[in-house]
Amino acid sequence: MVAGGHLGRKSGKGFFVYTGKGGKREINGEVEKILKEFSIPKKGSHEPEEIQMRLASRFVNESVLCLQEGILRNPVDGDIGAVFGLGFPPFHGGPFMFLDTYGTDKFVERMERLHEVVGGERFVPCQMLLDYAKDPSKKFHKR
Repeated sequence: MVAGGHLGRKSGKGFFVYTGKGGKREINGEVEKILKEFSIPKKGSHEPEEIQMRLASRFVNESVLCLQEGILRNPVDGDIGAVFGLGFPPFHGGPFMFLDTYGTDKFVERMERLHEVVGGERFVPCQMLLDYAKDPSKKFHKR
């Protein structure tokens, strides 16, 4: 886009072609061609629930990995830190409470589906998650 002189409003063309002082703008056909040429096909669903699970799964997996590696002393520390420090939704109680409520086995299943559809290492569950998923009665919090 830069090589083609599509620098935005200052050059009169970017994603839009700017005409006149009234701020009128039309979509730049040349840029549309560039975007189509370099577009990457979508992988998986882009429904709100799927997007939420993509974001949550990476965060929750990383939290469990921190516990697995001894960075967190216990699940309570992880939940408190996530809710008060990182903005994890308090109504879920933190990533570990979320796993206990949602079900680690179901969560790992969702991550494995994401791994198949989207690919990449980012949706591979850590070993501790896999271990907890094998035994659904195993929970992070003792009740």
